[in-house]
Amino acid sequence: DRVALGNDEWNPWEEDEKNELAAAQQRYEAVLKMIKNTRSHLEQSSLRVQIWGKAAIGLYLWQHIFGGHLEPPDVTAQWREGSQKAGKTYFSFITGPSVVPGYFSVEAENVVLVLNGREKAKITYATQWLHYAQTLIQTRKIRRVAVVLLGNEQCNNEWIRPYLRRNGGFVNLLFLTYDYAFVNEEDIFQWPLGVATYRNFPVVEPSWSMLHDPRSYLCNFLGTVYKNSSRETLMEILKQDGLDKLCWIAAREQWQPQETNESFKNYQDALLQSDLTLCPVGINTECYRIYEACSYGSLPVIEDVMTPGDCGNSSMYHSAPLQLLKTMGAPFIFIKNWKELPAVLEKEKNLSLQEKIQRRKKLIEWYQNFKAWMRQKFINTLENSFLPNDKG
Repeated sequence: DRVALGNDEWNPWEEDEKNELAAAQQRYEAVLKMIKNTRSHLEQSSLRVQIWGKAAIGLYLWQHIFGGHLEPPDVTAQWREGSQKAGKTYFSFITGPSVVPGYFSVEAENVVLVLNGREKAKITYATQWLHYAQTLIQTRKIRRVAVVLLGNEQCNNEWIRPYLRRNGGFVNLLFLTYDYAFVNEEDIFQWPLGVATYRNFPVVEPSWSMLHDPRSYLCNFLGTVYKNSSRETLMEILKQDGLDKLCWIAAREQWQPQETNESFKNYQDALLQSDLTLCPVGINTECYRIYEACSYGSLPVIEDVMTPGDCGNSSMYHSAPLQLLKTMGAPFIFIKNWKELPAVLEKEKNLSLQEKIQRRKKLIEWYQNFKAWMRQKFINTLENSFLPNDKG
């Protein structure tokens, strides 16, 4: 029924097929366009952030707050890295002595610089990193920078302020330890000191025995006793009525930056074997001991007084010190004077094991929630600041 025209066959449905083919092509192109738009939107709404860990608090951020891993696991390795997706953000983390300005691959437009600004020599080193980041912004290698800073214990952090965007600099966000008076929850945020990762304090997983076993000591204090400090008062009070016999006390006259394996093991055992950890003020009220005690379910007893310096000198800090921990409802014992300690220990003697178990569970759960909250706040703050706003 077909009419042969030369070598071509006549097809009465050819027009319909052409139309169908054209329509299919249009549908295909529409789908491609939709996929492309979706991918483009996903790329816009997701963030890549590279964290450069050039201070030990970077390990607290990555391993303790983010629960991230590092390869290789060896803490003495020259180069360590890890990555994870969180919220809309893909985070990569690098640390180690080999992470040197200009000698590693910059793999994201957004950078978090983790720096130490505690003393003059550290500030000089931190400034070199800030200048490197500034050069990368000027040459459009990166677009945005946030800084996590181990601040000065007396809150003398004025050197960092000219680098903030609000003051004509390039740093979008600053996360800073201690009760810094200029924390405003807009571009300057308080950040927890955390545990002493420079002494390789581990991420502690709570065990059944940690929660349920009786502990041998009412309290512990292992640390330096400075001349004419409240720590001397604490030692005198502990010696009264033999309270030091009920607690694990190991006082020294000079601060030791590095632990021996034996002294570190003793410290961990003291936290694990004590119901309370005494936290007298040092140069600052906030100390690693607070967070390390929480890790082992040993309740911190904190000397709740401001230390000399520029911390918390603003109306916002009416309940300073430890504003961040107090705001988060830390279930600690706060005392104004160590003369209150005998009454605290007397009450402790009368607690049942069941009451202590419930308290440990509450403390460890609070600490886990605190770290999760800090992680979420960090992610949200970066995304709110770094992602383009989708208006309408």
